[in-house]
Amino acid sequence: MRLQLLLMQLLLLVFPGMEAGTSCRLADWVVEDSSGKVEITCIGDTMDIVSPDGLSLWYKERLTGDYEITYRVQVVIENGRYDRLSDLNCFWGAGDPRHPDDFFARSTWRNGEFKNYNTLSLYYVGYGGNENGTTRFREYHGEYYGADDAKIKPILKEYTDAAHLLKANHWYEVKIRVKNGCTTYTMDGEELFSLPVADGRGNGYFALRLWQNHVRFTDFKVVNIDNLK
Repeated sequence: MRLQLLLMQLLLLVFPGMEAGTSCRLADWVVEDSSGKVEITCIGDTMDIVSPDGLSLWYKERLTGDYEITYRVQVVIENGRYDRLSDLNCFWGAGDPRHPDDFFARSTWRNGEFKNYNTLSLYYVGYGGNENGTTRFREYHGEYYGADDAKIKPILKEYTDAAHLLKANHWYEVKIRVKNGCTTYTMDGEELFSLPVADGRGNGYFALRLWQNHVRFTDFKVVNIDNLK
């Protein structure tokens, strides 16, 4: 992985008006990258991520109780080699049944390979997957190879209409909540997915999940629901 810290001149050239001096805090994240060639560039408080293959960018902190995740993210289409309008995905509430007390014990083994995430329990949204043909919500049940995908990670809801697929260079505002026994996923103010969850089932880790694309990712925040109005 190459981490490029750009000079002020490049910051102003790429993002006119952006203030340098804030950090995208790469130390807060664990990278699982199947290509071995992901490029993450810090541009002020924004990560510019070019992912040649599968990438899971895990927030290091385990989230518990009632919480809200928010962030802004854009799929970049500017004629770059990996500029591809597909797969703006995420995981949350993730845990490893084999290593309940050490989620990152098998981080090197997972290595960004999508099939290896079948071994985790988690929630997943694949926004604009399948070459921007589907937006899907799945629950993973932490099972292993040899089981049917419909049992390991059933599709709970799916959109295929244009209004719920990706738009090039659009800044999306994502909000994920676990609150009062329910988890929800909201995009640009519209709640797309909702699911009742058992007590403690929403506890776990969050990841931005990408595949063969180029995104910009910023304004990531996690707050305890009790602190929200």
